[in-house]
Amino acid sequence: MKKKQVILPSLLFALLIFLVTIFLPIHKVFTFTEYRTDHPKTYYYKIEDERDFQIRYVHSIFLTDVVESYRITDQNAIQLLSMQYESVGIGLPGYAEEGETLSVNDGMYTLTYEQNIIQSFVLFVGDVNADLAFRYKGNEVDLKSYLTRGKSYTFRVQRQSFYQLMKGVNLNG
Repeated sequence: MKKKQVILPSLLFALLIFLVTIFLPIHKVFTFTEYRTDHPKTYYYKIEDERDFQIRYVHSIFLTDVVESYRITDQNAIQLLSMQYESVGIGLPGYAEEGETLSVNDGMYTLTYEQNIIQSFVLFVGDVNADLAFRYKGNEVDLKSYLTRGKSYTFRVQRQSFYQLMKGVNLNG
């Protein structure tokens, strides 16, 4: 009889630990979640110790690379650091606004932001044959090989549970 009294609480404790491990949001990830859909699919990239990341794309009109640099804040928000590009025009400013600095070196424009922090942004994946990549820790992921062209995705930094990760698509490879 004493054996059953010891085994049952031990099994319940083990079950509790298992459930907490599965459903507690402890994994810090970058997420790309389908925007404006009833059943959104989430794509994620696991975050390690590095806080800086970039998004690189080819501008649809000028057909040149644009590199946007960001940093994860202590509150898991996104701090815009800079944007680098070769030509000015639509979406690529030739001047700096308040809280920004624009410099030009060797034909490359760099727009630097002083303190621009956001919680998320929406990324549209164009239906054109132009690069769209996510860079983190020296790795570059071709987003168009995972995300659907013509759709929008909400990008954010968040914590997810193991269960949520199992339902999503891992971009780490």
